[in-house]
Amino acid sequence: MKIIALEEHVVPRKISEAWADTADRQDVSVTFNRYGYTAKLEDVGEGRLAAMTESGVDVQVLSLPAPGLQNFDPSEAVPLAADVNDMIAATVRGSEGRFEGFATLPAPDPAGAARELQRAVSTLGLKGALLNGRVRGRSMDDRVFDPIYEAAAALRVPLYLHPQMPSQPVRDAYYSGFSEQADIMFAMGAIGWHYELGIQLVRMVLASVFDRHPDLQVIVGHWGEVVLFYLDRMEMLDKAGLGLERPLKAYFRENVHYTPSGIFSHDYLAWTIRTVGVDRIMFSQDYPYQFAGSGGARQFLEDAAISREHKVKIAHGNWERLIDPT
Repeated sequence: MKIIALEEHVVPRKISEAWADTADRQDVSVTFNRYGYTAKLEDVGEGRLAAMTESGVDVQVLSLPAPGLQNFDPSEAVPLAADVNDMIAATVRGSEGRFEGFATLPAPDPAGAARELQRAVSTLGLKGALLNGRVRGRSMDDRVFDPIYEAAAALRVPLYLHPQMPSQPVRDAYYSGFSEQADIMFAMGAIGWHYELGIQLVRMVLASVFDRHPDLQVIVGHWGEVVLFYLDRMEMLDKAGLGLERPLKAYFRENVHYTPSGIFSHDYLAWTIRTVGVDRIMFSQDYPYQFAGSGGARQFLEDAAISREHKVKIAHGNWERLIDPT
């Protein structure tokens, strides 16, 4: 059973240096990479391939993690995006099928991002793009980002929506007061990231992004970034007079796909299948931040209490159908 993992990260040294040079505009998550991840994020050779084999992953879809290029000025972000995408494409070409890639987009320049997505897909052969939530103070539903969504829909490629750190006022209000380490973890992977991206996704639905771009397909990790667990409750928004073209639940079942991001919970898997169906679920490990050695990634799927047909869909079938619907 071939396993394709979709949220697997790479950070070229040039990007790490650019983050360091603009530290006053980046969030604290970039410093997290120093804790044993920098070398693994840079490596696209034997070390990464050995880790993939150990965990049971056959193919990684490479992407630049949060905060990506979203806190750079447009003039900085555009050339950096081209450099990252050229590097990922070259890695894919030389990998003998072990790697695919998501483009990095210069989201601070939405028109430039749309052009770069076109180049990355049509010329470089990348499979879509990964976006890291807000662009400074702008939420993802802001109409300024419509060129990106229009381009993705026209190219029929997905956008993977990845969390980033909540804004500083939110961190101060909700995720502070313990210790430096605890505050950062609380605002990041413990829970803050997931509410942050979940709210961005809901805002995209409520602001009619998917009505304006009905063919747009997005992917979210961490079993839906909290949203799926409150989907029944959020149905009350159907009565809020927003003028949406479909019931709220329909968007989460027709425009959104879901991955585990290394949260290998059979309870979460069962809930997600019940809520949106197995055809909306794909695989991810979130390497190198999450790593299930000794075959753990593969074992999660092998042990799941679902049919072999459904395991194959999650392992690779749903992804391959999404990027090649013919």
